[in-house]
Amino acid sequence: MERYDIAVIGTGPGGLEAAITAKVRNKSVLLLGSRESSEKVAKAHTVQNYLGLKDISGADMSKAFVDHALSMGLEITEDRVNAVYSMGKYFAIQGHNDNYEASSVILAVGMTAMKPLPGEMEFLGRAVSYCATCDAALYKGRTAIVVAYSSEDEAEAAFLAERADKVYYLPQYDFSGSFKDNIEVMEGKEPVSIEVSDGKATLNTKDGSIAADGIFILREQIAPSQLVPGLKLDGNHVEVDRSMATNIKGLFACGDITGTPYQYIKAAGEGNVAALSAVSYLQNADK
Repeated sequence: MERYDIAVIGTGPGGLEAAITAKVRNKSVLLLGSRESSEKVAKAHTVQNYLGLKDISGADMSKAFVDHALSMGLEITEDRVNAVYSMGKYFAIQGHNDNYEASSVILAVGMTAMKPLPGEMEFLGRAVSYCATCDAALYKGRTAIVVAYSSEDEAEAAFLAERADKVYYLPQYDFSGSFKDNIEVMEGKEPVSIEVSDGKATLNTKDGSIAADGIFILREQIAPSQLVPGLKLDGNHVEVDRSMATNIKGLFACGDITGTPYQYIKAAGEGNVAALSAVSYLQNADK
């Protein structure tokens, strides 16, 4: 498996700037995220305080960011990251589609308002998972629940249903798709908690409970504490120092995930600092 110098997780202003800076410093870069950059940026009506880009629309700004990164020879790997593990001298990154390795990591995943369900963290890695494609093989002849927040998750549920006997699909969005007979779509079911007993998982919703062998929660964003075990937080944000370093050696963070103000230019500036700090970390690690 190829081991990159720096993995950047997130393709908003912070992540793209971090990747560009690392590329300028001749580091091998794994850039994980959406080729559409940040939905938050793209939906902005007009941005007036970004230096050099006067009165620009969010859509045009987002395109400018991505075009700049691609012009530098960077490639965007579209994969959703489930977990980042520090292995001492490198990091193991678990994605939905593949696994990756990098000597250092920069988190630029933005903020999520979603909080873990009661019981979610307690049973994570046992009856609870964030990746249906990763664990589908374990569900041959079994039943599973999929809590989905985007139409993009329908493909994961379909893949899971090729192995599982039964899949309960709970869309937390306006569902308009279609599935095979062994996927039961349960619209309007809002999850409230998770329980596990005698090898069975139960998802409690506001109007009833559903039992299965396991539960998959397919959020677009995962809270930092869930994404990186042992990561120190300051409230809901990742705690960093002036160099954008976290409490985990070789792991840096930038952008909204580090705290207010939630400004694009602040995120990009922090991305630059995080990348320079990661480069310095790699240089010192080689000595």
